[in-house]
Amino acid sequence: MSITDFCTRRAAATADAVAPDGSEVRVLCAGPRGSMALFTLMPGMVSKAVAHRSVEEIWYFTRGRGRMWRQDSTREEIVEIGPGLSVAIPAGTRFQFRCDGEEAIEAVGVTMPPW
Repeated sequence: MSITDFCTRRAAATADAVAPDGSEVRVLCAGPRGSMALFTLMPGMVSKAVAHRSVEEIWYFTRGRGRMWRQDSTREEIVEIGPGLSVAIPAGTRFQFRCDGEEAIEAVGVTMPPW
């Protein structure tokens, strides 16, 4: 499996979907093994705690400030999130994030398999 098309896509002005955690999703380019999306959580919002059974994600925060909680079978942590920070969310990890600032949190996420 490989990418066979030249994908070029700008993030939509409105969300393409709402993720199970409640954040807005704007789908970007995708291939057969993974996809990229822009996740947005509005000021004052807290996402629902969720866990993906078979999906791995890597997020890179581009805007906003807040905190992210992650927990697996052996560890638990809360990290401050903001522009320039990258986090990994392995399959099976419970996670939740919140927007503590006055501007929305935005994160570009790579999802494997695709969104």
